[in-house]
Amino acid sequence: MAQPYCCPNCKTNKTRFNLIEQHAKIVKLDSNTGEIISEHTKENIEPYHMLYMGPSLKIQCGVCGLLEDEEMFIKYATYRGKEST
Repeated sequence: MAQPYCCPNCKTNKTRFNLIEQHAKIVKLDSNTGEIISEHTKENIEPYHMLYMGPSLKIQCGVCGLLEDEEMFIKYATYRGKEST
């Protein structure tokens, strides 16, 4: 379900946003060169390698450039809606 956004930084933008989808790539790097030694999937992950648990979507304000989790923009829009009533 779609939710309204409002930027908590510039406080005026309710329409211009960049939706940034995040896709984690599981890799093992060479500690000296930084080159990728191997890539893994969730099914063949190595022991002691934690899976990415962050948000799959980040939002950037198209006016001031603030980059935050989607929840921050939704909560501020909800707050602004209650404030104006």
